[in-house]
Amino acid sequence: MSTSAAQHLPPAYPARAPWGTAGRLRAWQQSALDDYMEREPKDYLAVATPGAGKTTFALRVAAELLAKRAVHQLTIVAPTEHLKRQWADAADKVGITIDPAFSGRKGRTSRDYTGVAVTYAGVAAHPMLHRARCENRRTLVILDEVHHSGDSLSWGEATREAFDPAAYRLALTGTPFRSDINPIPFVTYVPEADGSQRSAADFTYGYAEALRDGVVRPVLFMAYSGEMRWRTRAGDEVAARLGQPMTKDLIAQAWRTALDPQGEWIPSVLRAADTRLTEVRRHVPDAGGLVIATDQDKARAYAKLLGQICGERPTVVLSDEPRASKKIAEFTDSSDRWMVAVRMVSEGVDVPRLAVGVYATATQTPLFFAQAVGRFVRARKRGETASIFLPTVPSLLGFANEMEVSRDHVLGKPTTPDDDPMAAEEALMAAAQREETGTEEQVPFEALGSDAAFDRVLYDGGEFGTQAQAGSAEEADYLGIPGLLEPDQVTALLRRRQADQQEAGRAREGNGAATADGGSPDSAGGPSDGQVPAHEQIATLRRELNGLVGAWHHRTGKPHGVIHTELRKACGGPPAAMATTEELRNRIDTIREWAAARH
Repeated sequence: MSTSAAQHLPPAYPARAPWGTAGRLRAWQQSALDDYMEREPKDYLAVATPGAGKTTFALRVAAELLAKRAVHQLTIVAPTEHLKRQWADAADKVGITIDPAFSGRKGRTSRDYTGVAVTYAGVAAHPMLHRARCENRRTLVILDEVHHSGDSLSWGEATREAFDPAAYRLALTGTPFRSDINPIPFVTYVPEADGSQRSAADFTYGYAEALRDGVVRPVLFMAYSGEMRWRTRAGDEVAARLGQPMTKDLIAQAWRTALDPQGEWIPSVLRAADTRLTEVRRHVPDAGGLVIATDQDKARAYAKLLGQICGERPTVVLSDEPRASKKIAEFTDSSDRWMVAVRMVSEGVDVPRLAVGVYATATQTPLFFAQAVGRFVRARKRGETASIFLPTVPSLLGFANEMEVSRDHVLGKPTTPDDDPMAAEEALMAAAQREETGTEEQVPFEALGSDAAFDRVLYDGGEFGTQAQAGSAEEADYLGIPGLLEPDQVTALLRRRQADQQEAGRAREGNGAATADGGSPDSAGGPSDGQVPAHEQIATLRRELNGLVGAWHHRTGKPHGVIHTELRKACGGPPAAMATTEELRNRIDTIREWAAARH
């Protein structure tokens, strides 16, 4: 838009810098913009991975529509108060003035503003006010993280009532859609063969594409197991290793035991995460870390532990603090090491320097996990890596292996937690939300103690490393990965380090056999070629194969058993439990070839 054109805008527009001067768009943003402007649909849904730049794309659309007078004002709807201000700041940089303090109580705003930013809750409180604004002037409505409009049926109804008269509606989301059946307003659903309906996006830009383009960072997931001990309500003491097969109840209790600040698991993981942050800061001096806690008491306890570990007091952000947004902004602009937060930093909050995270919350929905990971993936320059520390919990490992999976929102028959695992996760989400408000006395067990063991690194659907005690040389090998690496360099380095560790293990086995009776490995009856014992090789290969099958399941939707059957048809041989090392390796190579071909 030219400067002369800006001088002829209607009086309500501020006379300031031309719109759309935010710099060159990324390739995906330009493609999405071209697609939008070619069709100019009334409703448009853009799905882009967190950190890809949805805000920039949306503001460029707004600038184009304002410049050609297709619309006269904006309404931006965001999930939180903090995001309202974040949108206003971003819009101001491209010459679009947004009022983030607009409320239903006053219902008015200065003529200096081109639009307003509100929350979904605010829209639900005053839907007719926003409807009147849309009826009085041609309005573009930007629905940020649009899945939140389905958080309750009343929110969805209010959003539809408020913005039905809008000239244009641009919906954005960066995370998997909801697992309930509340329809998302202004989203198109197409019928499926099974009678359900699936959401249809107009433009999709996933994590895999963004990683290939260098738009987001490669993410390494550092998983930690360990021995947990707790006492049940009945007074029985239970001991279990985190990550071993257990019932859902036992997994939940072991997980909660690990997160207890009085145990040894969380202090050990925080020390490892701080060590990793130190390594990253050698290459990226202002890199920061974030601990996502379950509740306020644990957040304060984790902050105290971190202060003792690194000698620097972390920033603590609690959701009910009036200064929460200001604290986040101050941390963003500083070079401080750590921030500890309760849930509110999980979605939309833009702190680009975050590079190390600790997932210290008991929330296990795919939506929340993806939102949390999204805080760490934004790339500022090529080669930056992100590392997220998490407990060895099956659901979390599954989410970590499905980073590249795009999801849609499916409307079908109502289900219960007993017949739908996704509904069960929503129930757990609700329980976690209740826990945040301080219902600790309802917990049916008492944590007695824990320790931490480095388990594995998950990256790009693969698993690297072997179980080792926290503080071991094996753990240090992975914590010392440089903070600047391209995705293919990450893969190569992880494979090399895993090979080195396996070689070291073979050497230890050989030395142990030689020492057993003072003779050679042959005389001791050990493997003459220094190989790892067959049972250990088979166990390692089975675990790698099962991890890849899990990743393929999440990518394709096929059941695990079907995938194993297809691998047997392709490679031959018996079921995995009876397969030889050679047969397991062939299946691993085959499923990797499938994944490469799908890319």
